[in-house]
This record gives sequence, structure tokens and C-alpha cells, in this order.
Amino acid sequence: MADLLRGSEGLLLFIPLALIVVNFVTIALFYLDKRSAIAGARRVPEARLLSWAAMGGTPGAFLARHLFRHKTRKEPFTTQLQLIAVVQVGLLIGVALW
Repeated sequence: MADLLRGSEGLLLFIPLALIVVNFVTIALFYLDKRSAIAGARRVPEARLLSWAAMGGTPGAFLARHLFRHKTRKEPFTTQLQLIAVVQVGLLIGVALW
């Protein structure tokens, strides 16, 4: 496995795998926060949810919001999540053009 992660080929394998993990964790955190909200228990901090989105979990965050109907109208959370998404799309376009 270590040999697979060496060089540019390894990076091309590692990045998609890391993004899949980050998105699954992001979805799980949204699910836990929704369940905690229903139960009246301690919540997942919004900063943690946004941090996971910023690490690449934005697709998972948008999917979780839709699936769990959670934080769909919450401001400024919604605006911050959309800003993270716009920055990430801008970075992807910049990398693609480079």
C-alpha cells in the first residue's frame, strides 16, 4: 500500500479516497447533529460542520442537508456553507486552468 501512495500516481489515488472519507464523515456529523437536535442533547458545533465541509466535504454537507432536512434555513450557516462551496469551485477551476 505504501508503494501505491508514492509519486504522482499515489497522489492521484489518495486524493479521491481522502475526499470520499471526508464526505462520509461530514454526512455522519450532520446525521449526529440532527439526532442530537431531536433528542435535545449536546449538538455538533456549527464550526465543526463547516470545517469538515471546508476540508472537501461540501458535497456531503449539501447531500446531508437535503437527506436529513437539517440546517436548510439556518443563517449565517447556509451562507457560510455556500461561500465555502464557491471558493472550492473557484480553486478547482484555477487548478484545471493551470
